[in-house]
Amino acid sequence: MTFPALPATIAAALEARGYASATPVQAEVLRPEAAGRDLVVSAQTGSGKTVAFGLAMAGQVLDDAGRIGFVEAPRALVVTPTRELALQVSRELAWLYERTGARVATCVGGMNPSAERKVLGSGPAIVVGTPGRLRDHFERGALDLSQLAVAVLDEADEMLDMGFREELEAILDATPETRRTLLFSATMPRPIEALARRYQTGALRIATIGEGERGHGDIAYQAVTVSPPEVENAAVNLLRFHEAETAILFCATREKVRHLHATLQERGFAVVALSGEHSQSERNQALQALRDGRARVCVATDVAARGIDLPTLSLVVHAEIPRDAETLQHRSGRTGRAGRKGIAVLIVPFPARRRVEAMLHRAQIAAEWQEVPDRETIAKKDRERLLGRLLAPTDFDEADRELARQLLAERSPEDIAAMLVHAHRARLPEPEEIVAHSREAQKERHRPGFEDTVWFRMDIGRREGADPRWILPLICRRGHVTRGEIGAIRIGQAETWFQIPRALADKYAATAARTGQSEDDEEPLRIERSEAGPREAARSNRQLRPSRSADKPHVKAKPPQRKFNNGNVQANRPPQPGAGKKPAHKSKRKFKHS
Repeated sequence: MTFPALPATIAAALEARGYASATPVQAEVLRPEAAGRDLVVSAQTGSGKTVAFGLAMAGQVLDDAGRIGFVEAPRALVVTPTRELALQVSRELAWLYERTGARVATCVGGMNPSAERKVLGSGPAIVVGTPGRLRDHFERGALDLSQLAVAVLDEADEMLDMGFREELEAILDATPETRRTLLFSATMPRPIEALARRYQTGALRIATIGEGERGHGDIAYQAVTVSPPEVENAAVNLLRFHEAETAILFCATREKVRHLHATLQERGFAVVALSGEHSQSERNQALQALRDGRARVCVATDVAARGIDLPTLSLVVHAEIPRDAETLQHRSGRTGRAGRKGIAVLIVPFPARRRVEAMLHRAQIAAEWQEVPDRETIAKKDRERLLGRLLAPTDFDEADRELARQLLAERSPEDIAAMLVHAHRARLPEPEEIVAHSREAQKERHRPGFEDTVWFRMDIGRREGADPRWILPLICRRGHVTRGEIGAIRIGQAETWFQIPRALADKYAATAARTGQSEDDEEPLRIERSEAGPREAARSNRQLRPSRSADKPHVKAKPPQRKFNNGNVQANRPPQPGAGKKPAHKSKRKFKHS
């Protein structure tokens, strides 16, 4: 859709920037029925919403000729949750209103407040800032809101999540009741609904993000599982595999940012860091390094999840798992912006896989689970990229050709090509080895003979002293099988589950039933087949079920009586230190662990 009729100054600015048609959110706010009304807009990050509200508020800021001169007090106020987003919005509005004569002032924490007050006194038509700094300027008398015609709350949901409700209310309460209020929010939780009811009148609701689009259609989501010690090595290999022009790695804490930043620097990456401990000047320098190509990787906390707009950013790596589905989307939304394609990869430690799967389900994101790229895979990718670069059409001047002739006189063409390949490869950081903690652990889970298994259940768990050291021999003895014929074992609070290859399952079930009848335990241990397996095991861990001794409180529990005989390898072990002492776990049941 092309842009509808706009002031000539605004239309010229859009044309100069190459804007040929409106994005969906821009088209919606320019509809005739939206003119002059309060708006509640749901739009995803990267949809062009900054330009959208810049266009929407033009009618309240500019005169009929599409211009504005010196003003005694600001006509428009834009409030954002973070410094980075405020600076980005200021840059966008500056070029959009460049030909109108309107000046844009920015007020954010970390900058010189005295300089900001001086700018506010020079007659800016538009003020952009963060809630805390704007409220401070208002209370000190530097920010005059008496003539405000339009107020924009950008990323309103995030501002409420960050605890800025009081600041927002103080600012809005000080504005004229006749002002127009535009509320932009990626999500619409109840606090946003309440804010809209209090400060808006007859607001038009605009939604350009459907339920099926919440995961960002231009972002390919991937997830890799690793052992916890391999997270940093996985991050290195992901960066090397994708070789994105610009990539960002998200961490949960400042300490993790410092550590991962140092790790990547040591390995030869051109990397910068962004977190709450950096000054605004340091942040600006880091972002500029990413924009001009001096750095290609940024390690950041969630504070940088909003407000970073880098056209070349094509890879987001979640080095630490986001706290919730919304954070996942806001982080990932740094890529795949305005129609560009992007990749978001989650590095998932093995123990957290279920939690991540639930998070992805809540966010309605279908992620592709993959292996961490290994050295061989990365080397293959490097060869493909290198061939593409070297075989791409290139213009040579006469000096280049003269040097080439000198090289050919000294070396063979094959040697020169090999030297060129070596020079290119030497600039690349070395991939990391993904060791046994992750890749081989996955192979162990699928060792030969265990592709098809049956789960069995035992009615004993941790509360009765179940321990792998004696549970495994017991399972073998009851079913007349060897250790190598036992798969995974899951010990729950009241039950234990284990795998038997399906080819042996019937024989094992019959043998376990027969040997159970001959047990001389006070209460024979029951072993039975189960189709549910791990699902019930997880429920057993979460819900503590009373043992059969619970209805006999007067019976004093006894520890398992282990009798290692009949040729068991433990039968001839010498007495261990502390032998004869009662173990910590107690149980009234007695088992022959022979």
